[in-house]
Amino acid sequence: MCNPMHETTPQVFLIARPAVDVEGMRAYLDSVGGSSWLDMREQARAETGDGELLAEFGGRMCYRSWEPGLNRNVTRIRTDQREYFANVLASAHGSVLEHANYSFALRNVSRVFTHELIRHRAGSAFSQESLRYVRLADIGFRVAPALEPLREQVISIVEQLEEFQATAAARLELDGDGLPFAVKKEITSALRRLAPIGLSTDILWTANVRTLRHVIEMRTAPGAEEELRLVFDRVAERMRAEAPNLFQDFTREEDGAWVPQWRKV
Repeated sequence: MCNPMHETTPQVFLIARPAVDVEGMRAYLDSVGGSSWLDMREQARAETGDGELLAEFGGRMCYRSWEPGLNRNVTRIRTDQREYFANVLASAHGSVLEHANYSFALRNVSRVFTHELIRHRAGSAFSQESLRYVRLADIGFRVAPALEPLREQVISIVEQLEEFQATAAARLELDGDGLPFAVKKEITSALRRLAPIGLSTDILWTANVRTLRHVIEMRTAPGAEEELRLVFDRVAERMRAEAPNLFQDFTREEDGAWVPQWRKV
């Protein structure tokens, strides 16, 4: 007999962020004549990390706007970083946001979730747990709110599918001595075809800030799938804390939607 169904809840972990080589950046600025900008940004960097510093660096390179005088067309520079990025967002100069990448380990999300997430392939990288190699010995599952009236029936179906995975593996002697790995892989791959698409899985997702802004808006909208709304609500909260100036125009509505003032940046 299999164990009772393993109920799960999606979790969001920010595991990587940009890291600037300050000495390399300073060497470039010494060459071009804008090191005073980096001196000015040291305090901001200590508070919010390198993502905003890197995006601003890219933006200022476009206009050589490190300080007045480097570009004769630039007679005034914005010294306040929040004001600087407000202008970037309002101008839809979103390409500079692509330099800053963040990586999230998303745990116990469903394959429904991951199938929708990977549609956002532009500006993203994905590494997902492979059920061609990972045996389904314990199926994690989250009962969606819409199915709560059928909770017991849902749990029963998932437990039957889990029991099938165990009995099938036994009958096919998947743990038999000397069974070649290639055969194990073939059987494991075949068995995943009889697993629910809602089973819990893990995925590593890396995205640049431009993509993050777009996906947060799209996947927290009222019409988005409920699990994606749940997860990206947490992603949005994390990114607003991580890079507040890059997400300064987002407002969380009462219905849970995160809406930017400046769209399609």
